[in-house]
This record gives sequence, C-alpha cells and structure tokens, in this order.
Amino acid sequence: MPTKHVLVLQTDFGLADGAVSAMYGVAAQVDPTLRVADLTHEIPPYDVWAASYRLLQTVPYWPQGTVFVSVVDPGVGSTRRSLAVRTTGRQIIITPDNGTLSHIAHVIGIDEIRQINETTSRLAHSEESHTFHGRDVYAYNGARLACGELDFADIGELVAVDSMVKLPIIDAKIAEDGKTIEGIIDILDIRFGSLWTNIPLGLLRQLNINNQDDLVVSIFHNGLQVYQNIMKFAKVFSDVKVGEPLVYINSLLNVGVAVNQDSFSRLYHIGTGVEWSLHLRKAEPR
Repeated sequence: MPTKHVLVLQTDFGLADGAVSAMYGVAAQVDPTLRVADLTHEIPPYDVWAASYRLLQTVPYWPQGTVFVSVVDPGVGSTRRSLAVRTTGRQIIITPDNGTLSHIAHVIGIDEIRQINETTSRLAHSEESHTFHGRDVYAYNGARLACGELDFADIGELVAVDSMVKLPIIDAKIAEDGKTIEGIIDILDIRFGSLWTNIPLGLLRQLNINNQDDLVVSIFHNGLQVYQNIMKFAKVFSDVKVGEPLVYINSLLNVGVAVNQDSFSRLYHIGTGVEWSLHLRKAEPR
C-alpha cells in the first residue's frame, strides 16, 4: 500500500465563497481518507511575493513527502506553466510558474521540476473550465501525489530548474562602513503589523549587537528614507512600554520591527518587498 502524505493548501481565494471547499471536495474524490490542511487562504489577491514568502515560512516545518498546493495565479489559463517541484527537503509543491517558488529556491533549494500537462492531467469533465486550475489541475494532482496514486516522476516532463520564473531577492549584508546592516522588509506579521526583515540573527552577532542595545533603525522606499528612530533591541515585546517601538528576533530567527501592542506598518505606512529596505546599526552612546 502506498504511503500517504498530507496535502497542504495555500491560495488568495479567501473563505467568503466555495472555492476552497471545492478544492477539498476534489481531494476527497481522489481519496476520502486523505488528510488536507490549510497553510492560508488570505494571501492578498495576486500577491505572488507574499505567496512565495509564506511557503518559505511554512514548508520546512512539514515532513518529507508533504504535498503543497499554492494557487496565487493572476495568469490562470494563459501560457504560464503549471509546475510540480521537489525541494531539497523532499517536500513537493504544485504551483503556477510565476515566481511563487522564489524564496524556496533561494533559501532551501529545489532538486527537480516537472511540468504538468494542463490538458490531460486534470479533473475529469473539467476540460471547458479555464479559470479554476486550483481545483481542476492543482488540487487534483496534489491529492493524487499525496495519497500515492501518482508518483512524482510520472506527473509530467522534466524541465530545467533554472528555467522557472524567479522574483528578485536581495540578501541582507553588512555595509561597507562595517557598522550598518542592510536588508529588506520581506513580509508583515499581518495581524499585528510587525515588519519581518531578511536580516538574520547571525549578522547582528557579527557586529556584537546584543539584547538591550539601542539601535538606529532607518527605513527606505525605493531608496528614499521614510522613517528613522532609535529603539531597543528587545528579547520580548514587554521589554518596552506599550506604544514604544522595538527590534526583536522573530520565529524564523530574523530581525523584526514592531510597536508593542500596535501596528508598526499601519502607523508608519510601511510596505514589503525589495522596494522596501531597512538599515540598522548601534546607536552612539549618549
């Protein structure tokens, strides 16, 4: 009997209509005993960057063999490819070839990519539907892979790993002055409005930045400074007063910037992506 794995779904569909439930239904048709979990269905509409980051945030914590279906697909039905990839961690991701795999490829690595034939490898009697590949192609093939009905090697033709679409990603670094760390604001901790950067804890340690140090934090949008303040490098939010800003290490061991019990992004109108950079350095002793 083939080994069964979990099928994990991510979309920008929301839960206001039946789209996600239809994907669950297709998985149940393939195998009524298949376990299906949700990563999120609240990716902002068409936001491929956010979809890419949420996969990086989540995929490494699932066991080998887990199958992810990520559907943020503004080009649905067009000439963009549908891909199934196997990561170096041995998880599988099915997604449009539109940049959704950028963070996974950059940080974790991809071993193999296969292209799904959208005409032949799809839910029966769905041939005339061209705008819901999440249900008809991705959930269908994801369920078949997860339950063991289909082997990864048989899902489609092998394609070159370097042929997939990638979004630009900029690594954090120590600036030429040897005192400043430069990174980007990757994503928001959405519910609480904290900024999650790509600056790893290791870079702070290289500059001997420790908890309780005062840091100068500067934020730029397309190279123009839009914010600067001195704030404490805190271990937990309660290390500063309610309403005060802080620098902290988030759950992915990267630098976060927050306001204790308020939304930093809302208060200061800060966005995410490579257009938004963040610099930090130790403040000069007072």
